[in-house]
Amino acid sequence: MLKSIFILLSFQLLGEVLQKIFTLTLPGPVIGMVLLLIFLLIIKKQEIFKNKIEKALLLTSEGLNLYLPLLFVPVGVGVVMHLSYLKSNQLIVLLIIFVSTLLTIGFTSYIMSKLSKK
Repeated sequence: MLKSIFILLSFQLLGEVLQKIFTLTLPGPVIGMVLLLIFLLIIKKQEIFKNKIEKALLLTSEGLNLYLPLLFVPVGVGVVMHLSYLKSNQLIVLLIIFVSTLLTIGFTSYIMSKLSKK
């Protein structure tokens, strides 16, 4: 389990470093997840590492998912701290939430329609 946590954190660190070096707008952890996906796709073809790494990462990620709700606590605290800002910009925030939700639904349905044809 310690090795797989090290793998996960290493890819997150690599994503953060790449984000800082190239001043990307994508968050470092997202870059790290993409790099981890590429890494897993590469080792999938090599039978030696495949079972050990995939199984260890699966067990660790399932264990971490149990504590995922705790990650929403800082977000909730941040929202409460900025309630005055949200009240003063209430219409803009609601409009942004509404438009982004519509765009997400539209984009997801577009992707699903393209993938379902294959």
